[in-house]
Amino acid sequence: MNKKTKRRAAVSLKYSPSKDRAPKVTAKGLGIVAEKILELAKKHNIPIKEDPDLVQVLAKLDIDKEIPPSLYKVIAEILAFVYSVSKKYQQ
Repeated sequence: MNKKTKRRAAVSLKYSPSKDRAPKVTAKGLGIVAEKILELAKKHNIPIKEDPDLVQVLAKLDIDKEIPPSLYKVIAEILAFVYSVSKKYQQ
């Protein structure tokens, strides 16, 4: 049997409510690039949320572009996750 190994994918988002209308894609990649994105996130204590389906959708967006309104709800859920994790680190 020939099993295809699925390459890891990663997308990073940035959101500054005072400057941005919506979160923006700041980096994306597959394989080694994805591993580097994840490594940098861990190094800087940036919370990581694994969601392969969402990564697949976000990977189609251009870097430095805001996410489309159709993704607002799911990204809001991720931001809520990030804020809750960040509060845990602050305590």
